[in-house]
Amino acid sequence: MSDTVSDPAAGTGTASPAAPPADPHALRPLWARLLRWALVAVAVAVLLVLPLELTRAWLRAGEYVMIGAVGAIGLTLLTGQAGQLSLAHGFFLLVGGTAYAVLAGPTGDSALLGFGLPPLLALLGAVAVSALIGLAFAPVAGRLRGIYLGVASLSLVFIGLYLGQSLPKLAGTTSRGRDPAPFSLFGFSFGRPDPPLTVAGVPLGATERMWYLFLALAAVSWLLARAAVRGRPGRAWRAVRDNEAAASVLGVSVVRAKAGAFAVSSGYAGLAGAMTVLWFEILKPDESEYGTYGINVSIAFLAMIIVGGLGSVGGAMIGAALVFGLPQVLALSTSGSGALSGTGGGAITPIILTQFIYGAAIIAVVIFEPGGLAAIGRRLGTVWSRRGREG
Repeated sequence: MSDTVSDPAAGTGTASPAAPPADPHALRPLWARLLRWALVAVAVAVLLVLPLELTRAWLRAGEYVMIGAVGAIGLTLLTGQAGQLSLAHGFFLLVGGTAYAVLAGPTGDSALLGFGLPPLLALLGAVAVSALIGLAFAPVAGRLRGIYLGVASLSLVFIGLYLGQSLPKLAGTTSRGRDPAPFSLFGFSFGRPDPPLTVAGVPLGATERMWYLFLALAAVSWLLARAAVRGRPGRAWRAVRDNEAAASVLGVSVVRAKAGAFAVSSGYAGLAGAMTVLWFEILKPDESEYGTYGINVSIAFLAMIIVGGLGSVGGAMIGAALVFGLPQVLALSTSGSGALSGTGGGAITPIILTQFIYGAAIIAVVIFEPGGLAAIGRRLGTVWSRRGREG
């Protein structure tokens, strides 16, 4: 983001203090702001109508993108806004998924631990548990920075791999896993077509209902993140990111800011983890560090925020669409055509092709546009605003 923290002007005598910088959003022309909100309204309307038009496979692909968007928002707050590198997102996805399965799981099962909480409370509890574990890691994050913090956070992925395999009472076994409780709210189930509901002649099955649930969670995550970035927490994070010594002089608690950023990011990852087990309809510990909650997932989230633009909430969502959505789209688009369906060590599959694409995108961003897709969008917005004022 373009927000910065500057040192206050040192006035002497009767000199008046320097005026605070103007809000760039307030300076934006009225037509530009109206156009922006109109585009947002159109996008929301399209997303609400899509379940009535798309098939189940395409809806599932969109839901997976929403999972990535929620997790990427949390990581861009930590890395882009607070300047703290983390490769532990896969671990916190596992924590959130396990916490939801345990809190919402039925009681009385001797093989699996469950507390029988309502799904909504279990979902909020999963976010809280993930945030608390992230807060417990904060003392380490407060003493390290850069690549050293990245390596230290990466160790959590291996800890998660060990704990997932060693505690079958929580996450189930690597061969069987455990089934999470379907999400329901006030008697309305999102994981099952119960009670039956029809909209515009289209029956809303489990997939359509899950779409609306994930869309609501992604929207709330986006709104909360934007509020944090534009509010006091965001200013503190950026101050610490830019210069810790200057931030301390300005009254910002560096330790508290770093701890808060790590806790918030972990909470977002925990929510994405709970969404993941609801999407897969199973919680299953990884058998290796390259599984659903492993190193590759952490790297994928890092790729999302780099391509989208470090610190940009909207850019993180666009990056999620590229990294998590492209393999799904390629697989669905080439299904039945024989393309990208080879087998063997040298075969090009949708996942491998996507890795090449977003790998090339990262290189292009680093070389040509370090601000990512968000910076390109801001530049285009500035050009359009200037043309509007000149016209």
